Amino acid sequence: MNIKGIIIGLILAVALGCGFLYRFTHLKSGGGKQTEKTQGQKGDKGQGGVKMTVEVQRQNGVIVARAKKERLGGVIRATGKVEANADRIAHVSPRIPGKIVAVSVSLGDQVSAGQVLATLDSVELGEALNRYHQSNTKLALARSNMERIKNLVEKKIAARKDIMQAETDFRTAETELHTDEERLSLLGISIADLKGANHIKPLLPVRSPIDGIITEKHAIVGELSDPTKSIYTVADLSSVWVLTDINEKDLAKVMKGQDSTVKVGAFPDRSFEGKITYIADLVDEATRTVRARVDVKNLDRALKPEMFATVELTLPATASPVLAIPEEAVQELEGKKVIFVTENEEEFIPREVRLGEISGGMIEVVDGLVEDQSYAVKGSFLLKSEMKKAELGEE
Repeated sequence: MNIKGIIIGLILAVALGCGFLYRFTHLKSGGGKQTEKTQGQKGDKGQGGVKMTVEVQRQNGVIVARAKKERLGGVIRATGKVEANADRIAHVSPRIPGKIVAVSVSLGDQVSAGQVLATLDSVELGEALNRYHQSNTKLALARSNMERIKNLVEKKIAARKDIMQAETDFRTAETELHTDEERLSLLGISIADLKGANHIKPLLPVRSPIDGIITEKHAIVGELSDPTKSIYTVADLSSVWVLTDINEKDLAKVMKGQDSTVKVGAFPDRSFEGKITYIADLVDEATRTVRARVDVKNLDRALKPEMFATVELTLPATASPVLAIPEEAVQELEGKKVIFVTENEEEFIPREVRLGEISGGMIEVVDGLVEDQSYAVKGSFLLKSEMKKAELGEE
């Protein structure tokens, strides 16, 4: 038994000695690395900063500001599509049948109201002109007859009833001529067009009823045209519609006249302001959405029909102020959202932030930034690029 006890004691002594030796050697070899890691994590994001003088910042558009609290209104985002304003579209066709003998404008041309788009040779126009000339001749004869009878009555050669009949014939002829003139006017022919040599065979002009752009053209010289067939479509694109679908749950927050912001992929840096002018009364059974229409001014015609768009409806700010920064100040670094903070306005350190609600280009910072702390409001992408360049240079 004593021998067994001695053997067990020796085994325990050896085990304790090995454990001490392992711990001693591990701490000796690993202690320096542990300190280095701690020092590396000390500060923001464990990343190196970027140094940039104020002058270089100014040249490169880097702007520093202090964080502050703001009231953020809610925002509803929805997809939409640009369409021509249906109230500013005109399908142009002749008022009577005829053969196209000339076209004056083509697809994409800017036209003004009253401008001649095409010219037709029309049989019906010829018949209307004949009636006009007949009425004009009849009126001249009635006027001459009335004046002749007046002279006879004054000389007591004709009876009083004759002058009354002559005046009636004159008024009737005058009315018939006026009717024929109105008919020609409806066809687009004015009395001034009948003066001079053109009165022999005037052609029928087809005019644009509005200012706009030619978006469709079907007028071809030599073809027959009639009022049932549009030969031009003119659209005034200085104002367009953006049709969007609002979720049923958000319907109570949306109303006519509400301000809206429209963005399109073709112009990512631009925002187009508009107002809601129509909200449908029916909910789509399949998508549980309601169609809404946003009127947007488009004076430079940047928005084109059929473009896809994003519509942002800003809701009134009613909540308490929160710490908010511009969306462009936030960058993604190693899969995390960061901003660049600075203590001396020349050295920028990336700091991870936790973000909240977004509204009108501003985003709430839930964690990672305190009020009055300086950070890069603009130019954060440049700072991120400079930091990456420095890291690659070190490697």
